[in-house]
Amino acid sequence: MKRYEGLFILNLAGKEDGLKEAVDRVTAEITTLGGKVETVQKMDKKPFARVADKRHTGGHYVNVLFAAAPTVIEQLNTKFRHSDEVFRILFSEAPKSAPATPVAAVA
Repeated sequence: MKRYEGLFILNLAGKEDGLKEAVDRVTAEITTLGGKVETVQKMDKKPFARVADKRHTGGHYVNVLFAAAPTVIEQLNTKFRHSDEVFRILFSEAPKSAPATPVAAVA
């Protein structure tokens, strides 16, 4: 299994209080397909720099770090492409966590 970082831009127009439920659905879908969610970072709602459609001027950004098989990414792309809540997604390989190195004492 590889570690991935998924950036989700959620479209919650008209249901701003449903952020927690939308994030829960995203993480549940990852675990249903065999992934293991490590961390979820909810960011604020941010306006888009370039507005292509006046109906979508901004979105809630959520960053999810998870481990999964490479085939799960294709399945997630297909699943969320048809979701009204997920406006955009971007998956990338997460950097490997480096072991902590002790700091040498200065004499």
